[in-house]
Amino acid sequence: MSESPSGPVKVLVIDDSNTIRRSAEMFLSQAGFEVILAEDGFDALAKISDHQPKVIFIDIMMPRLDGYQTCALIKQHPLLKSTPVIMLSSKDGVFDRARGRLAGSDRYLTKPFTREGLIGAVNQYVKPSPVSS
Repeated sequence: MSESPSGPVKVLVIDDSNTIRRSAEMFLSQAGFEVILAEDGFDALAKISDHQPKVIFIDIMMPRLDGYQTCALIKQHPLLKSTPVIMLSSKDGVFDRARGRLAGSDRYLTKPFTREGLIGAVNQYVKPSPVSS
């Protein structure tokens, strides 16, 4: 379990695919994280202020506000700029990774992701508790 004194670590997953959101939610909640789901950038921005997640996963290809735009908005906010943002994409090109970095992302994971990949990414930015499940 990854818990802080205030309870489980909150992780936000933003993806327009219900399948991807549910897979990520299952993997992360089984590992003890509290998972908040958003289906696009606008939905996510409202949920970020309500829940203040410790780590944010963002799909790149989304309607209305794409992952690059959403990441840039998060990183421009003074209270959120240090929150790790991990881009999720089925594209694995150098250009896509560079564009993610320019938007302010901290890491890039390709889809389909694994349970280990997601949990490892969160643990890279959140100090895991001494007791692991």
